[in-house]
Amino acid sequence: MINKKSLWFLTLFSLILILSVYYITMPSELLLPSGDYTSNVGKQIDNKKPVLGVEESTILVALRVEADEQMLNELDNLKGILTSVETTVDEKNNAFEKMKLINITRGEEEALEKKILDSFELQTFVKIDGDQIRVVAVSDKHDVGLANDIMRSIQENYNIKKYISVKFQK
Repeated sequence: MINKKSLWFLTLFSLILILSVYYITMPSELLLPSGDYTSNVGKQIDNKKPVLGVEESTILVALRVEADEQMLNELDNLKGILTSVETTVDEKNNAFEKMKLINITRGEEEALEKKILDSFELQTFVKIDGDQIRVVAVSDKHDVGLANDIMRSIQENYNIKKYISVKFQK
């Protein structure tokens, strides 16, 4: 029999658990207090220099849209295989593994884009296809040294040799 103390404990524990899951899954911008003072904490502002906004190139947007459409089409086809009654268990397992691989690859692409943005301050598009990695960077100058540095920083993430190409676009 459950007594009052254990019932009270279970109720509070479940409430704490639900609130902690909610807090963890909440978007981070909702956690920041509203107001202009929080965005400039710890930064020195020079009012003489204009603030430049960073916009993504239309080339990168087009490449991202194309890659996302291709990925969504593949995922839809694989979901169709998974939900079909006529497919075998092996086909469903293969489709599930391909879906996992697509999601892992997309995560790697986003991580590499973030690494290049943090390291080299370049907006990029990264496409991984097997052992080939294609990088399209938005830059006015086409610097061979910068391309080599980008290739080295990408190769650091992998134990096996990858074929990396870097293309600069305006």
